[in-house]
Amino acid sequence: MVAAVQSAHVGVRTLLVEKNGTLGGTVTSAGVDFPGLFHAAGRQVIAGIGWGLVSRCVAECGGALPDFTRAGPHWTHQVRVNRAIFAALCDEALISAGADVLLHAMPAAVRETDAGWRVTLCTKTGLREVLAHVLIDATGDANVISLAGGPVRTHAQTQPATLICRATGYSLADLDLEAINRRAESAVQSGQLDVVGVSRNMFRINVRPWLQRGGDNVGHVPAPDAQTSEGRTQLELVARRSLLRLFRFLRTQPGLEGLQIEFLASECGVRETAVIRGDETVSGEDYVTGRAWRDPVCYSYYPIDLHTDEGLDCRSLPEGVVPSVPRGALLPKGTRNLLAAGRCISSDREANSALRVQATCMAVGQAAGALAALAAKGGQECRAVPQASLRQVLEAHGAIVPPGV
Repeated sequence: MVAAVQSAHVGVRTLLVEKNGTLGGTVTSAGVDFPGLFHAAGRQVIAGIGWGLVSRCVAECGGALPDFTRAGPHWTHQVRVNRAIFAALCDEALISAGADVLLHAMPAAVRETDAGWRVTLCTKTGLREVLAHVLIDATGDANVISLAGGPVRTHAQTQPATLICRATGYSLADLDLEAINRRAESAVQSGQLDVVGVSRNMFRINVRPWLQRGGDNVGHVPAPDAQTSEGRTQLELVARRSLLRLFRFLRTQPGLEGLQIEFLASECGVRETAVIRGDETVSGEDYVTGRAWRDPVCYSYYPIDLHTDEGLDCRSLPEGVVPSVPRGALLPKGTRNLLAAGRCISSDREANSALRVQATCMAVGQAAGALAALAAKGGQECRAVPQASLRQVLEAHGAIVPPGV
């Protein structure tokens, strides 16, 4: 969405194809309504179109931004947004920028022609073809680049996903959490309850964090093949089956008779699937040392955040380190006028565990949108766009672009 807004602002015809009925990505579809991180040790490092939407959403709802100057765990600097208002603000930003949008549609085929990229879209009334000078893959799964025959890689092991919900109808003060947890262990042994989807450690049940947080971003669900429709189907079914079993079990526990699920995300939040093989690849070492790149497009600031079957491997960045993203990480090797934006940019598992978060995805998306628009406007290949021109457009629309070396 940020890529499309930026592209349209440059003055080129832009079409955003969205598989869901709302824009906003995982904020609106997966309930990950706490985007971050936009600041590093009190200094803003990501701004521009995405930040404008997030901060405007908070203001529209009469909320307050976190105190970014105050030291604390990284999650205290994430920004809570209202999903409904955020979705509507995304619509407003896209339409006012002059972009076209097609909801409830997905790419079915992609092929390169002398005239550009010919994309076959699957719509509710059949197949439709569109022609584009530049394609931006913001699927998170590198689906478009895969369809185009671009270089993509997956790992044998991927991070688990999470199904976010909001549970209400109980008071923690009324609960004996230790006793409930003991009964949950027995329920797992009898087959009444799953560990999957309840605990971050998928080998040992622990319902306490789920109850303490009301189901907000807690349980882990295996997601080995979530870049495919088949794998994603299995993930969603397993996650909701586990939630139903947990709901039935908890409603039998003292103090939880009134438990209700007030909100359930329409899809699981997927952390890791596929990435492109780019002209540049960001490694974990590059990320944690804050490597300076020749042609950076944005900063990124988040801990190494690898979710595993046993829990979470979270490592804060060294003091003073603010990583950046090189332009080459958006460019799949051996392709023309094809760009990646968001989670599928070229990176190894450690770096990707931090680069995948929403603020960085917004910043990378804005860079991709600007680069695509400049290439289309000049009738040239993306790699031929001068870095100075890209920087000028991004900064004109509020983005923070690191200095190159």
